[in-house]
Amino acid sequence: MTAEGDKDGDRRLTIEVARAIADAPAADWDRCAGADHPFVQHRFLAALEESESACDAQGWAPHHLLLKSDDGALVGCAPLYLKFHSYGEYVFDHGWAAAFERAGGRYYPKLQSAAPFTPATGPRLLVDATDADAPTVERRRRALADAMAALCADNGLSSAHVTFPTEDDWRVFERAGWLLRTGQQYHWLNEGYASFDDFLGALASRKRKTLRKERETANSHGVAFQMLTGADLRPEHWDAFFDFYIDTSDRKWGSPYLTRAFFHRIGETMADDILLVMGVRDGTYVCGALNFIGEDTLYGRNWGGIVDLPMLHFEACYYRAMDFAIERGLTRVEAGAQGAHKIQRGYAPTPNYSAHFIPDRGFRSAVADFLKRETEAVTEEIDRLGDYTPFRKGDIGG
Repeated sequence: MTAEGDKDGDRRLTIEVARAIADAPAADWDRCAGADHPFVQHRFLAALEESESACDAQGWAPHHLLLKSDDGALVGCAPLYLKFHSYGEYVFDHGWAAAFERAGGRYYPKLQSAAPFTPATGPRLLVDATDADAPTVERRRRALADAMAALCADNGLSSAHVTFPTEDDWRVFERAGWLLRTGQQYHWLNEGYASFDDFLGALASRKRKTLRKERETANSHGVAFQMLTGADLRPEHWDAFFDFYIDTSDRKWGSPYLTRAFFHRIGETMADDILLVMGVRDGTYVCGALNFIGEDTLYGRNWGGIVDLPMLHFEACYYRAMDFAIERGLTRVEAGAQGAHKIQRGYAPTPNYSAHFIPDRGFRSAVADFLKRETEAVTEEIDRLGDYTPFRKGDIGG
């Protein structure tokens, strides 16, 4: 499927829809995606599709946008899926779906631009900025945004959604007339700490003692932690971690999204982008935390274990991630969705974003009204929760 886009200077832009990430040359896609964000890299999206974690049969039908100049060069792209449900997105629109269908509409399928199963902020309008000036980059990003809206409207779909874009991309969608939504997560900021003890020094005395006690407790159970990345990652690690993932999914969500093949595939193709924290007790792996390494951010993704020991989760998921970020000089740790308990561990409430295109005027008006009220509530909550961080008053981290 192709459609005319905008002009890129004197060159005509066209849009193609790729029904598999394999249809986009990896080097060209990654040139547009850049190296900062692992979840929009070709190899991550390919691992999801080729492992049948994100595919037509799972309700994630790839419809990736490829923006090409008149000489056939790929100058922009966007991860995009035709969705038949709202699972694996972490920005909840189930209420919208129910309301639209009560009014006689058909909410599914819808379009979704996202990194599947990944609530991490990153670019969604991927543009080749090589030798391109700012107006050219803006035209290419806007062409991708307009192509999403056109694909939605031309095919009679209820809506198109972009989840966890960067704020810059979010503003492109705003200029294109999309509805904007604000959510929140909890992120830890590395203020140039030389060590974990240096970070603790920025905390109020009582909080500092609490965190030290939590780490002492976590490390008193006879569990040794391995920090695995690159060539240290082996198939047996992924087999053990997959068992943890399935156990956690069965207890918390009931429907695991990712297949065993996905974990083995990222182990083969993304080892240098991964930090796998594995806990060993009496020669047996008992817990694990999966993180992805970006240019300046460590992204916590999945956790699981076969033992229930006090503070083990906090140590594996939060404190070990902070240790790694300090050691590597990373500026941020994003610990995934939800979890107000993260505040007391130094993870501050931080806004994240989504954008929504709704062709039906009545439905759009109702959603716009809801978003206005929701945004006010989220902004107020972020301000309020900021008062509960553990930092000393007046400290930069607080």
